[in-house]
Amino acid sequence: MASVIPVRLLLHPLDFLAFGFGSGLVPRAPGTAGTVVAIPVYLLASLLELPAYLLLVAVLFLAGIGICAHAANRLGVHDHPGIVWDEIVGYLVTMILAPPGWLWIGAGFVLFRIFDILKPWPIRWLDQHVHGGFGIMLDDLLAGLFAAAILQGLVFLQ
Repeated sequence: MASVIPVRLLLHPLDFLAFGFGSGLVPRAPGTAGTVVAIPVYLLASLLELPAYLLLVAVLFLAGIGICAHAANRLGVHDHPGIVWDEIVGYLVTMILAPPGWLWIGAGFVLFRIFDILKPWPIRWLDQHVHGGFGIMLDDLLAGLFAAAILQGLVFLQ
């Protein structure tokens, strides 16, 4: 298991973001906890028109490269499980064009967690071969895109 995150790290604003406002500190399933934190972020972001939502997600992704790199460097561990900013952004990607409602919020949550945990090809390959903040963010971006595609398929079948 990766090293435990010292709570004092959360005093730094970039670490506070990287660890999902503290959700990455949970001892079990921090990625799931980070995705839970993504739900209220999504609810706020979903009030935006699509172009603004997409711009927000792009900005959060690009900011996440630096945020995650900063936290990984401070911990000395690439992609520490407690770094969950990537899960937050990945969930927001999943929810692009999702219909409103708790059913879709829940379905997006489950789909994103499946792709993030199982990491089917090429997600696992990217996770293992692309490093730094970009690598931390990239595999969750792709997991979010895969989950979004399945979610849109479910919307179509509805």
